[in-house]
Amino acid sequence: MLETSARLLELLSLLQTPRVWTGPDLAERLAVDARTVRRDIDKLRTLGYPVHAIAGTAGYRLGAGAKLPPLLLSDDEAVAVVLGLRTAAGGSVTGIEESSLRALAKLEQILPSRLRHRVSALQAATVTMPAGAATVAPDVLTAIAAAIRDHEQLRFDYRTHDGTEIRRAAQPHRLVHTGRRWYLVGWDIEKQDWRTYRVDRLQPRIPNGPRFTPREAPEVDLAGWVSRGVSTAAYRYQARITLEVSAAVAADRIPPTVGVIEAIDEGHCLLHTGSNSLDEIAVYTGLFGFGFRVNEPPELIDHLRALADRVGAAIAPSDDAPDAAHRAPG
Repeated sequence: MLETSARLLELLSLLQTPRVWTGPDLAERLAVDARTVRRDIDKLRTLGYPVHAIAGTAGYRLGAGAKLPPLLLSDDEAVAVVLGLRTAAGGSVTGIEESSLRALAKLEQILPSRLRHRVSALQAATVTMPAGAATVAPDVLTAIAAAIRDHEQLRFDYRTHDGTEIRRAAQPHRLVHTGRRWYLVGWDIEKQDWRTYRVDRLQPRIPNGPRFTPREAPEVDLAGWVSRGVSTAAYRYQARITLEVSAAVAADRIPPTVGVIEAIDEGHCLLHTGSNSLDEIAVYTGLFGFGFRVNEPPELIDHLRALADRVGAAIAPSDDAPDAAHRAPG
């Protein structure tokens, strides 16, 4: 039989799994009688763990309480939490860095040496590049998430791409995170259509509007829908370009905020992208380092031909250019 302290930890570990445990099941796993199980559950409740008795099943499950009790984590879970906090410390949410570092300091203080060595080795081998994107206030994210959860219309001030301040009302559907930016997908009340809003340009107005019945999402692949909206649909020129690499290779170089990649075969894929500038599309695509062929728009094809002529003229030898030997010093 396990000692009381070890048995409590084992009991807590069992209760943290999603299933409902009956008294006899717990007694069998812990090799004790049912009375001891009840006493141990009472001890956990005294320590702050909300162990709920599930009506109709004679079972127990760990629930949410009024305060955060001590956590019991496996080795892999502890390492995952530490790495997640380190990532969040340099993340895209305003002010989360300080909270993440405080939580990280508390957790690392109690990590066993074997786990501390694993985390330290990964940290020493890793260099983090700053995202360089605008951050989002955590209270804005939680306000939007609450409106999505409660099916309440969201009213907010919004700064457009050109800096104009406007007011909007929408039925919020989902938050989408690209790794650099947060977007809100919602049904715009005025436009009567689905829209994507950058959350760093959004400030909710309290209180929320009336409740609504959720609509069907604009597409099953919501991430792909947002990617097309922010990389292609919003721009004057919308390009379709065949890249002479696989979709997997292209995806390593082209973020979803730049374009949507569609596989063709093992050596080719299709890039859907957009811009208000033909030069921007031409230069950006040329710098990928892939062979490519522009399918549309026709304006981009003509623009590339003219650009190729100018570049060719800049490097072609001229009849009246001095001989290289005459130009060389000495």
